[in-house]
Amino acid sequence: MKRLRTIPFFKDSKAASYTISAMIITAVTVTLVVAAFAYAYQVLDRQRGQSEWEVAKKSILAFNDALETIAWKSAGATRSSRFTAQYGYLQLRPKDNNITIWATVNSAFQPLSNATYPGATGVIEYALSTHYVTFDPNYESWILGDSSSVITGSGSSYGRAVIRQQAGLVSMTLDYRVRAMRTSVININGTDTNYVDIWVIKLPMLISIPWSYVGEFDLQARTLNIRTASHSFTGVTNQTSVVRVQIGNEPASQVALALTVPGSVVFNVILAEVQVTA
Repeated sequence: MKRLRTIPFFKDSKAASYTISAMIITAVTVTLVVAAFAYAYQVLDRQRGQSEWEVAKKSILAFNDALETIAWKSAGATRSSRFTAQYGYLQLRPKDNNITIWATVNSAFQPLSNATYPGATGVIEYALSTHYVTFDPNYESWILGDSSSVITGSGSSYGRAVIRQQAGLVSMTLDYRVRAMRTSVININGTDTNYVDIWVIKLPMLISIPWSYVGEFDLQARTLNIRTASHSFTGVTNQTSVVRVQIGNEPASQVALALTVPGSVVFNVILAEVQVTA
């Protein structure tokens, strides 16, 4: 009896199945490696963004220290602070807020500023996408100072810095509030004269529109000049004077200062113009 020849189909199929299995395993492995790499890259990218945020926070506070150090020195004094903005950006906004100052004399508010003195001041802001750092919607937290636009005494910083989250961005904004103090009482020709000093830091900038900066750079503060405008009032009978300050569209803040009465009062508005450049 003649034997049938074996058809090698099953052998070839078995070999092909090994090859296909190997290809599937390789493809799955490559896919998993790529996915793991992409995930690791996203995690690393987010960590770098978070690290930049923390460094920017320190840079904002360091710049404030530098600016306050030279604000009341002679014209030409300079200090700077290093900034790194790869994931976010630093923005200078010139003439962002107007500073308006009033003080009460015999219960009536008297203006101590006008359109140009102290006038508009700039704002410094660092912003980063909420992809890297996120808080609650409408989050607000002060890392320097508080929401008040006027302070008294010598223990508080002029600077105030706030963290806010809005519309996909988290930001740190630095600006400067006003300090008001009664500094002395001098008897002049039999009349007690109260002297109230009001210190204002104004930030002029070389740019005329908001400008954003990225990369590594030095943010520099340079004192341009220090000016004083005096406002004198006689016939003071109130034992206190309320100094009220409004910055931009924010609600006005106020402090009450004790006066020696009857007498007169001199308000000295001392303005330091500190130019900010990057």
